[in-house]
Amino acid sequence: MAKFALMVFTGFAVAFGCSNAAPTGNVNGTVFEVSDGQSSDFRVETVATGLEVPWGFAWLPNGDMLFTERPGRVRILKDGKLVPEPVYVVPDVEPSSESGLMDISAHPNFASNNFVYIAYAYRGDGKQVKVVRFKFAGGKFTEPKVIIENIPAAPNHAGTRARFGPDGKLYVTTGDATKWDLAQQMNSLAGKTLRLNDDGTVPQDNPFVKQAGARPEIWSFGHRNAQGLAWQPGTGLMFQTEHGPSGFEGRGGGADEVNIVEAGKDYGWPAIWGAKTQAGMIAPLIEFSPACAPASGAFYNGDKLPAFKGNFFLGCLRGARIVRVVLDGRKVVRQEDLLKGNMGRIREIGEGPDGLLYFSTSNRDGRGRPADTDDRIMRIVPAK
Repeated sequence: MAKFALMVFTGFAVAFGCSNAAPTGNVNGTVFEVSDGQSSDFRVETVATGLEVPWGFAWLPNGDMLFTERPGRVRILKDGKLVPEPVYVVPDVEPSSESGLMDISAHPNFASNNFVYIAYAYRGDGKQVKVVRFKFAGGKFTEPKVIIENIPAAPNHAGTRARFGPDGKLYVTTGDATKWDLAQQMNSLAGKTLRLNDDGTVPQDNPFVKQAGARPEIWSFGHRNAQGLAWQPGTGLMFQTEHGPSGFEGRGGGADEVNIVEAGKDYGWPAIWGAKTQAGMIAPLIEFSPACAPASGAFYNGDKLPAFKGNFFLGCLRGARIVRVVLDGRKVVRQEDLLKGNMGRIREIGEGPDGLLYFSTSNRDGRGRPADTDDRIMRIVPAK
């Protein structure tokens, strides 16, 4: 299989940035500069405070935002304001270390079916992950339906993003559950991208449906722990962000990745990582060393921040920044760091229906240095 070109870049410095500063709770009004010049300078506004590891966002057709908190709460921003009480508390969530309640997505036809999907870790035969569909109407989650379960997990490397692609299928990223070899084993759901119909059945055009001994849900394999998932406007290419090996694993640490993920392809873990290559395995589009711990990924396609249109953004935990990637199709034109050191650990990022770019902090996840107002949901708005 052909490899994508490996692009390794360092970010451009951003005004007011500092790499090791504790997160500040008051940046409202500060104008942040980016390398394009005046046209794309921006400010940051606070949307919600006092949260606990907000992990995933899902916007509803009326503009309200559902979001998850890792200990097991689904919350809502209604008419732009945080409702104090959760709309749902997951009864069987198993939060520990990096896992717990993770992603949330609204069905593309939510306006007619009211379906919402959540992905979370639970205690089954060992620690596992599942995706469950609910009906969200009248402010309540009802009619739970398990879409997929028994995905191997662990306190670390549990994934999981669960997002609908342009084809209307549900794509699920899974971690290797700290058992590296599972990522290459086709009879395991660990270390994979899965592709499902909205009811949990398997699309018959999945690449391994007819391969003996392979799980038919698998779309791609050889992943360590992908947590960002987004599709490029215009091309429909799937982009993923993935955590590379930690130093204690004896593989140098760092080597976080951005990959273009396509049907049936092998992304190399644990045989290759970062800048390494091997025949038949796909090298990353971008490699980050030292690690930035990319926890999310999103394309911006709005009009409120025109200089960002078509750009790919990822939130970084260890790197404590947002990385902006300017692309020309599959080609990386350049990248730069935004908000480095100003917010601390950044987890989710996504474009809201108002055309602004939203992100969340993750400073209360046991690895950050929380400010008094953490955790927060913030948004990037034009400077003027």
